[in-house]
Order: sequence, then structure tokens, then C-alpha cells
Amino acid sequence: MKFLIDTNVVLDLMLDRAPFADDAAQLFDQAERGNISAVLCGTTVTTIFYIAAKTIGARKAKQAVGGLLSLCEVAPVGRAVLEAAIVSDFQDFEDAVSAAAGRIANVDAIVTRNAKDFRNAGLPVYNAAQAVKLLLS
Repeated sequence: MKFLIDTNVVLDLMLDRAPFADDAAQLFDQAERGNISAVLCGTTVTTIFYIAAKTIGARKAKQAVGGLLSLCEVAPVGRAVLEAAIVSDFQDFEDAVSAAAGRIANVDAIVTRNAKDFRNAGLPVYNAAQAVKLLLS
């Protein structure tokens, strides 16, 4: 399966945010094992770096983002994604961009902690624990 991993799930792992970090770690473990294709929206990468640099410092943030880039695909954000997002029924533009990027990248589902924010995504939406359970069933 090919999952678009939302920003909050990546930050849960990078910043060891309890109680969500364990589920995020299990999801990324599945990516490391090759059991899923993990995809990040291009804007997620910049957001992650910005937040992580403020929390753990720029050097560690660069290392962490470099590790993510070696593990994950990146769904590009170009005109088609932005135009799809701007006309979507999403309340949050950032979420609309992520969902549009995921659809254009042909992901199977979105993994997020904010499922309600992605109800208009046109894709299945899971939290990290649900995604891992789906993979292991």
C-alpha cells in the first residue's frame, strides 16, 4: 500500500510526542521493511524542518529530514495540486494541499491524527494505529 503520511504523524515520531509516537514508529517501521510506500507532501517536508529546527535544532532537524527523504517518496506540490486544493471543500488549506498531492501521487490512503479534517479527501483516512493494523491483518 501507498500511504500519504500527514505532518502530525511525522512530528509525532520525530519529536517523540506521547502517546502517539509509538504508533508512528510502527508505521515508519513498516516503511523501512518495505511493506508500505510512505509518501510525504512536499509542503510537509518544509513544515517538519521548520518545527523540528525550533525544537531540536537545525543540525538535528537536517539529519532527521534527510533520513525521511531517504525513506519516503515526496508528492510534489505544483499548480495542479494548488488549484485542486483551492477549489476543494476543505476548511484548512494545508490539509487540502496534502490531500490533493496525495490523490495526484496515487496514494491508497492518508494517515493522520486528524481524520475529520480529511473527510473530503476522496481517499480512505486512517490514524497510524489503524494503518498498521490494516497492514498486519
